[in-house]
Amino acid sequence: MYKRIRDMREDKDLTQVQMGEILSCSQRVYSNYERGDIDIPTAVLIKLADFYGVSVDYILERTNNPEINK
Repeated sequence: MYKRIRDMREDKDLTQVQMGEILSCSQRVYSNYERGDIDIPTAVLIKLADFYGVSVDYILERTNNPEINK
């Protein structure tokens, strides 16, 4: 389960349908990402990180620091 992408989506008051549109996928596919039923492809992870302004490691819960290391 990718709890952080759900939490960040809800913090921005976005629906799964809207996120699907942003990521060019269906609501069902996006829902599968949030539930962890399917792995998020690298390109989608990068797009999510860019959209939310966080690191991929933050999305994957490898760190609690959302800042991007440059």
